[in-house]
Amino acid sequence: MIRVIAGGKKSKDWVLEGQNEYEKRLKKPFDVHFEYFDEEKIANLQSNWPFKSSEYVILLDERGENISSPELSERLEKVFISGKSVAIIIGAAYGVSEEVRTRADFVWSVSKLVFPHELMRVILAEQIYRAQEISRGGKYHHL
Repeated sequence: MIRVIAGGKKSKDWVLEGQNEYEKRLKKPFDVHFEYFDEEKIANLQSNWPFKSSEYVILLDERGENISSPELSERLEKVFISGKSVAIIIGAAYGVSEEVRTRADFVWSVSKLVFPHELMRVILAEQIYRAQEISRGGKYHHL
């Protein structure tokens, strides 16, 4: 399972609709559970690291490493094969502390562009679905 920890405001209907469109297509171990936190709780990640050693933590940050969809699929597959689950952090409006950045197992830049948090949730759900389909040899991802 993939747990997404998202900062920011409650999702608007169009965001939930987009997320749901991809979530309903996801199968274990690529299934996603979104958890929403206000800015204060996201900020508390630095002092109260809520992740277990059985979780591979990915932080979304435009300053992170930019990888392709096939590379994301391969990375997630390796994590799942190792018996770990995945936690993905979408920080609040002002990001996360440097401590959270350094504690994450992987800092991922989806793009050098900055996206609103709500749009990022939809993009992330789609990329997880794409990774699943690449892993399964589906026809969704075209090379």
